[in-house]
Amino acid sequence: MPRPTRFRPALSRRARLGATTVAALVAGTAVFGVGQATAEHSVPRTDKEIPNLTQVQDKIKAYYGDTVTADGEHYASPHSNYARQVRGIEAKARTYLSKALARHDRAGRQSKPVKPAIVLDMDDTTLLTYNYELQVGFHYTEESQDKYLAHTDMDPVFGMNRLVNWAHAKGAEVFFLTGRKEAQRDWSVRNLKNVGYGVPLDRRHVYLKNKENPPAYLPCGATCTTVEYKSGTRKHIESLGYDVVANFGDQYSDLSGGAGDRTFKLPNPMYYLP
Repeated sequence: MPRPTRFRPALSRRARLGATTVAALVAGTAVFGVGQATAEHSVPRTDKEIPNLTQVQDKIKAYYGDTVTADGEHYASPHSNYARQVRGIEAKARTYLSKALARHDRAGRQSKPVKPAIVLDMDDTTLLTYNYELQVGFHYTEESQDKYLAHTDMDPVFGMNRLVNWAHAKGAEVFFLTGRKEAQRDWSVRNLKNVGYGVPLDRRHVYLKNKENPPAYLPCGATCTTVEYKSGTRKHIESLGYDVVANFGDQYSDLSGGAGDRTFKLPNPMYYLP
C-alpha cells in the first residue's frame, strides 16, 4: 500500500563500506560468512571466502522486510525481524532507564542534582536510512546524501521516537550526536521534528560534525576519528553538569571511548563505520 507523500532526508557523512563487507559484522570486525576471512588472513585466498554481493543484499532486504510502494520506493516493515530486534533493545533500555532515572530523582532530593542525560546517534539509531540506502544501491556519496536530506525525511527507527519522548518526560535531557556535517543541521532538525521527536532540538542539544570550525573542547580538532569526536563530545556534555546514563548508537564507534554509564547497540547490517 503506497505511503502518503512526505519529506525524507539522507544519510550521514560516513565512510561507507559496501553491503558485501558490512552485512556480516560482529563487534566491529567484518566476518565473511561460512568461509570467513579471519584477522590473520584478511585477504581472501579464493572466491569462496567472499560472500556473493547479490545474495548479501537480498538477505539485508529480507531482514528489513523490504516493502516496495507503487512508485518504486523501498521501506522497512514494522513486522520485520529488524523491527522485532529493535523493539527488544528498546524494551531493555526502557527497563534500565526507569531505574536509572528513578535513582537520579532520589539523589537529587538529597543533594545538588546532576541531571541525567541520554545521547543518541542519528542515522540508523533515531532515523532509519533504509530508503536512502536502497535508492543509492548501498553506495553512499556526499552528493547523494545532500540531495536526499534536502528534500526527504527519513522515517524514525521503529519505536525510538516514543522511547526518547518517554525518557525526556521522565527527566532525561536528550542530546543527538551525529557524524553528519554542520551544513546538514537544518535538514536534520526538520526531519527529527517531523517524525515525532518532541524534545529540544536547538544547538545545545544537537551536535553535528564541524570540520571547518571544530569546537575547542575537542583537542583533535578537524582530524578527530569518530570515536574521538563522539566520546569527546559526550565528555563535554558531562562537563556541563550531566550524567550520560545511556548512550545509543548503531556503530561500535558510536559507543566507544567512555563517557556514558551504559551503551545500547542498535542493529545495522548495511554499512560499517570505524
